Amino acid sequence: MSIRYFVGLAGMAGIVVGAAVVGAGPAAATGSARSTTGTVAGSTTGTVAGSTVGAAGRPVARALAGCDVLQPGASAVAQQAVRAACSQLGVWYSWGGGHGPVPGATYGHYDGQDPASKNDGQRLGFDCSGLVRYAYYRATGRDILNGTADNQFHTGRAVARFSPGQGTGPLLPGDLLFWGRGWVHHVAIYLGAGQMVEAFQSGTHVRMTPVRLGGDYAGAVRVDGGGGGGGQPGQVKYWVNTFADAVGYREPNTGDAQGVLNKGNNYVYCKVWGAQVGSGGQFNHWWLRTDLDRTYPGKNGRGAYVSAYYLSRWGNDEARDVNGGPIPNC
Repeated sequence: MSIRYFVGLAGMAGIVVGAAVVGAGPAAATGSARSTTGTVAGSTTGTVAGSTVGAAGRPVARALAGCDVLQPGASAVAQQAVRAACSQLGVWYSWGGGHGPVPGATYGHYDGQDPASKNDGQRLGFDCSGLVRYAYYRATGRDILNGTADNQFHTGRAVARFSPGQGTGPLLPGDLLFWGRGWVHHVAIYLGAGQMVEAFQSGTHVRMTPVRLGGDYAGAVRVDGGGGGGGQPGQVKYWVNTFADAVGYREPNTGDAQGVLNKGNNYVYCKVWGAQVGSGGQFNHWWLRTDLDRTYPGKNGRGAYVSAYYLSRWGNDEARDVNGGPIPNC
């Protein structure tokens, strides 16, 4: 087992890193993937061209010709995710990077194993899953893919899965490509035409490169980034922040769990009075109608109810958006 592969597995096991968003508080992020092996689908090699180094020693990303949506058929959200990832070409790979409180480049840290990561604490950038998280955050406005590459592989937002044997034939731009046996340790974003964009490993930069098939390639996942199924057409979304993952239910009570809403920035449609949820002196009777990030097997995550107890701000029996504005009754 290579050092890189060992470290990738360790990251997937939940090693907490000390990355922090520049100008923000400490991050509560995880380590992520390392390099992978496999044959190359295509005859060219992907390189990062034209990057320069700024005064702080960080690479200044410049667009690499050709990094874009390279074939038709992808959803608008998937196309936006591709372009968001391509906008980061030339940014450092940084172990644990991209896992701060808000998606975006952060400083990583030395993983304790790979000498190439010793400078990651001074490199503002992304690891593989941090880049994917950022791309879909930019595309949807929601933090729908927080976590490691293994978490992303097992996301409840998958609407299609493709086996390694299917190759790139059925894939569309924005599909997520994965590598790993047992624990999935690397992820990239498909561009189309046999190309992908990835944060590869310490010492390199975000790059466009041909898809690598074979080796421990684990297949691909198509993500549902729409997230609008629980509201009425044209219904306004109200943004809130939740301090922890919250279970969502079919009704505004704890009788029929449907899935989980990830902590962080989320939208809701409206509120309804229901069963009290609380701990100690903190409680709330309001429930927020929303679309869940992870859906339990056989359940429906669209239009589920999450207790307003999980709002990061406001007091008992209050339910307001992040700016203190009212959330309408359902």
